[in-house]
Amino acid sequence: MQKRTPFPRVFWVANSIEILERFAYYGIYMGFGIYLQHLGYSRDQLGIIQSIFLALSYLIPLFSGTFADKYGFKKMLIISYLAYLPSILLLIFTKSFSGIALTMLTIGFAAGIFKPLISGTVRAVTDGTNKTIGFGIFYQMVNVGASFGPLVAGNLRAISWDYAFYAAAIAIGIMFLITLFFYREPERDIEGIALAKKFRDIGEALSNIKFLIFIILLGLFFWMPFWAFFNILAIYIDDHVDTATLFQQVSGLLGVGFANLISGEVDGIKRVLGETIAHTGYVIIIFQVFVSRIFEKRPPIPSFNFGLFVAALGFVVLAFSLLASPAWVFLGVFLFAVGEMISSPRIQEYITWIAPKEKAGLYMGTNFLATFIGGSLSGLYTMAMGKYEAMNHPEYIMYTLAIHTLLGILSIFIFVKVFGEFKEMEQ
Repeated sequence: MQKRTPFPRVFWVANSIEILERFAYYGIYMGFGIYLQHLGYSRDQLGIIQSIFLALSYLIPLFSGTFADKYGFKKMLIISYLAYLPSILLLIFTKSFSGIALTMLTIGFAAGIFKPLISGTVRAVTDGTNKTIGFGIFYQMVNVGASFGPLVAGNLRAISWDYAFYAAAIAIGIMFLITLFFYREPERDIEGIALAKKFRDIGEALSNIKFLIFIILLGLFFWMPFWAFFNILAIYIDDHVDTATLFQQVSGLLGVGFANLISGEVDGIKRVLGETIAHTGYVIIIFQVFVSRIFEKRPPIPSFNFGLFVAALGFVVLAFSLLASPAWVFLGVFLFAVGEMISSPRIQEYITWIAPKEKAGLYMGTNFLATFIGGSLSGLYTMAMGKYEAMNHPEYIMYTLAIHTLLGILSIFIFVKVFGEFKEMEQ
């Protein structure tokens, strides 16, 4: 067995930066809907910002990866911080809708620049002996940051929203210092692809009508309900779940110390804070390796569809958390997380393997377009939630998302029947 190559220092530096960036990004984003409501803005206004924010976050990486190849990872990282830091600080001072919208869009732009840079670093410093564990570590660091960001920001916003924004800004400032003093540009082969050629290459991949339809289906039936989950769940829990009772239930089961960690005092009553539990990071940290082991040898499309089914069950259980016990919300999040852990890695791996070897990166780049489609449309569900709330039935949004996700299974089934599965290439 070939000995595994040790990771260079820049690998660990890059992963520490990733933790901090996800801490800041999710610390702001998971509670953003609650913040906008706190300022008196509507669900429709929130949905507009969420859609454009996610659209930028997943469209910009198509460009920033190319610029990183031309100018270097380190320079692009610093550029992203120069957009990130003042934007986060502006959230403290701007309260108008247009000001908040422009500020959040700048944060989305900064996140889009940043997104491919650390994964690109990991790819550049790993080889055949350590790439699997290297990307496994990277994926775990993403979820560590995504879990602790909302936890810390949630507790801070219970005191003052400004404190939550300061915490995110401090994380970006630390990233800047780490990058400036410790990040060393990794040696790699520069592709030197011009932006115009990259667009031509993407156009070539999407000229395959079968592949284009597949990407659109992924955007509409996987990424759209996926992002809707993250867009609305914190508000759904904060506004409609009996979070005071939930605090008591968590205290009785896991202890007061843990309950305090995910809770804050609201109007003199201890309540679980929506954003501290309205994400999948903490579940993925514990169970991803186990779930991946179960499904790694199973066919990708049936696995993907099974993941969608489990995620749909998660939505149904989240609806029941309003009608039965508040503690059901944890089961709902867990089921959705299991669905995500099955579907997301398998479908991204599948796209890589259906591509000719020399075009694997190009095909994976088009996956950003699927995410872009889903993210840019996901705000419609925030708006729909507002309509259901006006009917005094907020749980209907979860049933709607469950049906949407189940329709995804049907759409993929019909696609395979009409076009057949893609042939996986030898890599």
